[in-house]
Amino acid sequence: MILVTGGAGFIGSNLHAALHGRGLETVVVDRLGTEGKWRNLRNHPPSRLLPPEDLDAFLAGRPPLEVVFHLGAISETTASDGDLVWATNVELPLRLWHWCAARGTRLIYASSAATYGDGGAGFGDGLEGLERLRPLNLYGWSKHAFDRAVARLLAAGGPRPPQWAGLKFFNVYGPNEYHKGPMISVVKVKHDEVAAGGAPRLFRSNRPDLADGQQRRDFIWVDDVVDVMLWLLDTPGVAGLFNLGTGRARSYLDLAHAVCDAAGVARRVEFIDMPARLRGQYQNFTEAPMERLRAAGYRAQFTPLEEGVRRYVREFLAQPDPYR
Repeated sequence: MILVTGGAGFIGSNLHAALHGRGLETVVVDRLGTEGKWRNLRNHPPSRLLPPEDLDAFLAGRPPLEVVFHLGAISETTASDGDLVWATNVELPLRLWHWCAARGTRLIYASSAATYGDGGAGFGDGLEGLERLRPLNLYGWSKHAFDRAVARLLAAGGPRPPQWAGLKFFNVYGPNEYHKGPMISVVKVKHDEVAAGGAPRLFRSNRPDLADGQQRRDFIWVDDVVDVMLWLLDTPGVAGLFNLGTGRARSYLDLAHAVCDAAGVARRVEFIDMPARLRGQYQNFTEAPMERLRAAGYRAQFTPLEEGVRRYVREFLAQPDPYR
C-alpha cells in the first residue's frame, strides 16, 4: 500500500496515474473541493481518498504502508498565513517523518527550488550548506525549514525512515494543473493567451543588465518528475536531498516560442510590466545541478523544453479532455 499526500493535485495526480498503472494499492490524501479537481483522478481512482484532517487517525490505525509520497503542501509563493504554512509545510512532514521512522516505512517528499531564493548562494543540493540559502517568500522558507530539520535530525543520529528522499522541484509543467489558479505553469498561461488569438505576454526585465524575455528557469516536463519518483520507489537504497530539474535553464522567450510552434501560430511576444506583488521575490534565474541524482544512479534523459511543450499542447491542451 502506498500513501500519496496531495495525490489529487498536479504532480500528485500524475504520480498516482503511474502507480495506478502498475496496479498498486493507493491511498490519496487530498481535498477535491468543488472546482472540478476530481477530474485529476477520474481515470485512475485511488483505493481510498482521505481528507487531510483524517490523516492522523488513519496513521494511528497502523496501516501497512510501504512508501509515503508526501507531495501535499501550501505551495503558493504569495501565501501570507505564516501559522498555517508552518503547520502544513513543516509540522505535518515532521510527523510523517517520525511515523515512517517508527514503522519502517520509506518516505519521499517534495522540497522546492524556491528554497534557493535569488540563487545568490548557488543551486547545490544535498544537506550541506543549507544555512547559506535565503528563500524569498514564506513558501520557500517553509520548505527550507523542513529540509534543515531533516539535516538536524540526521546529524544528531535521530530516527530516520529506512529510505528518505527530498526532491527540490524546479518549474514543473504538464497536465492536471488546471485547478492551480495563479500558480499554474507559464506554459499553460501562454497557451491560453495564444488560443484566445493573442500574443503570449512576458514580464519585462526588472534588471537593467537583463534583456526582456531573457529571465531563465529550469522548466521540467511532469513525466520526467514522475519517472524520478518511480525510480526512487524501485531503488530503495538511494537516500538524500536532490534537485529535480533538467539541468538546463531556458529563457521565457524560448518557452513562448515553443508554445507558438506547438500551437501552429507565428512567433510573437508582448512584454508587460511585472506586478508589484512579485517584485523583490522574483527568481530571474534557476538551474538545477543534477550531478547528485546522476551519481546516485539515475540515468534517464530529461525531455527538452520544445518536446515537452509540444506534447503538453498537442496531447492534452488541444484535446477535448485535457486530463491524464
